[in-house]
Amino acid sequence: MATTPTAPKPVQFSNTPRYIRRFTRTERTLHWVHAAAFFVLLGSGLVLYLPGLSALVGRRPFVKDVHFDTGLAWMVAIALIVVLGDRRGLRRTIRELEGLDRDDRLWLKRLPRPQGRFNAGQKLNAALTASFAVLFAVSGVLLWYGERNNSFRFASTILLHDGLMYISLVLLVGHLYLALIYPATRHSLRGITTGSVRTGWAREHHSKWVDEQYPPSE
Repeated sequence: MATTPTAPKPVQFSNTPRYIRRFTRTERTLHWVHAAAFFVLLGSGLVLYLPGLSALVGRRPFVKDVHFDTGLAWMVAIALIVVLGDRRGLRRTIRELEGLDRDDRLWLKRLPRPQGRFNAGQKLNAALTASFAVLFAVSGVLLWYGERNNSFRFASTILLHDGLMYISLVLLVGHLYLALIYPATRHSLRGITTGSVRTGWAREHHSKWVDEQYPPSE
């Protein structure tokens, strides 16, 4: 006697809160200190780089001091956050950002694959941001010393510093678009400001990470 096939039992998620914590206070502080310093450095750097802006603003020596002092303050602040903050959480974040697994590589090929707390694009952005920060710092110090000692003056240093600025501008525009305008991703801004995001949104965009904390039950 034939039996009527039954519909598959829907997956249920037990004990799943409405919001899920995505970033710690240390991570959020690190992000906003870096962002604030970047905007000051970008603004002062453009004034020094563009003759029109330089003539409009004037006080070039003062702007140069602001640019260099902000760079120093940024490095000190980052070091203090790392020393005084949640170092265990930062180490966990670094591990999560390191490397691209199979799902990440397929995601970059625009194939829908589950992602962890950071998707493949965010991992690449973090790697570029860290690399650019080091290169900006090294080239900036060389430029500063080069004005005082010709032994530190290299033709390629200014090209590197300026090239990093152009690439950073492109990355910044893309970052702001995704964080402030693009409907599918702008909710992520809540995570870096309050620390938590809607669990439904997180499950849609970072399902691998959510499932690790709240496994689905049949």
